[in-house]
Amino acid sequence: MRNVTVLAACLFTASVSAAESHGEYIARISDCVACHTTEGGAAMAGGKKFPTPVGDIYSTNITPDKTQGIGNYSYEDFDKAVRQGIAKDGHPLYPAMPYPSYAKLSDDDVQALYRYFMHDVTPSAQPNKENAIPWLLSARWPLHIWNWLFTDAPTTAVARAKTDDNAAMVKRGAYLVEGPGHCGSCHTPRGMAMNEKAYTNADAEYLSGAMIDGWYAPSLRGTGMSEQELKSLLLTGKSKHAAVSGSMAEVVTQSTQYLTDDDATAIAQYLLSLKSEKPETVRAAATTASWSNSPEAGKVTYNRYCSTCHGLEGKGTDDNAPSLINNPLVMVDDPTPLFRVIAHGAETPTTRGSVSFKMPAYGGMLSDNEMRDVINYVRKSWGEGNGEVSQEDLAGIKKASH
Repeated sequence: MRNVTVLAACLFTASVSAAESHGEYIARISDCVACHTTEGGAAMAGGKKFPTPVGDIYSTNITPDKTQGIGNYSYEDFDKAVRQGIAKDGHPLYPAMPYPSYAKLSDDDVQALYRYFMHDVTPSAQPNKENAIPWLLSARWPLHIWNWLFTDAPTTAVARAKTDDNAAMVKRGAYLVEGPGHCGSCHTPRGMAMNEKAYTNADAEYLSGAMIDGWYAPSLRGTGMSEQELKSLLLTGKSKHAAVSGSMAEVVTQSTQYLTDDDATAIAQYLLSLKSEKPETVRAAATTASWSNSPEAGKVTYNRYCSTCHGLEGKGTDDNAPSLINNPLVMVDDPTPLFRVIAHGAETPTTRGSVSFKMPAYGGMLSDNEMRDVINYVRKSWGEGNGEVSQEDLAGIKKASH
């Protein structure tokens, strides 16, 4: 009888551990760690700042502390906060929390998340920070209207798929991208009310690319990449000819590198199933004669500082420096992301088994004229008709980037 009891206890422990591991996995791929953990702070204790058009919002303490965290949340309270954006006391959360996407989380995944937060996350009594939003804009009640207009009711989601079932893999990928991964938060354009213009592939605006915090989140529709290239970017932050930077680098470090191989494959297959249905903007080729400063003036600067890694022809170096050809930061109309990379540098994510590649910052080494000229040279050479960046444009970009 004792042996039976011990065996039952072991089986129960294994079952709980598996459930908690699943909860931690969902927390990772949902980016909970990255958003609710500030640098140097306790995990999930909040305090990370998110600049928004109405002011700075700080993430909250979601540890199981009963005073500052969510320790007093029932499962129903937790589910309502995660999938509907309504806190335990009834006030609506700011949609900086991607609950419109989390509405697609399955019951099993939300239950696993709840068990993980209540039993595996270490409680922290770190007080929540007050949001820095002017009082005229800080009222919460309009968010009920916003939710009614722009969010959907929670839905039943797709379970894990078998790797030999392509249709099921694409459905699983759609669930991961549209739900826990909330990829549309960055890669989908926003409307006047700061709402994502689409939350699913039913609309061609979904994942069609957007500017966010001075970075460009490129279109994920019709990327022209292979399945392996997409998986490599998700799991390591770089592939043979491309690399991520800016906000996406943190996403890879804190979230997507933890994807299982099957889930990374599912996401890649889903993204490959998306077609670019929006008509491409046709830009007239920028002629050198129309430029007040010839882009060729930046060629010397490029050859001196950039060509060692990116090559004289902009092809980059395999598995190291990304190609500038078809590079989203070069192709996008707004030159801000390109300026930020050149001026402030960039670094690929630090991931398990992957060495980070760091591009140095040249902001303190180049004069304003050299910066303008090298940006124009890169855009003219590989930006397919991007227009000139003037000295006045550069001044505005520099001011906005500090």
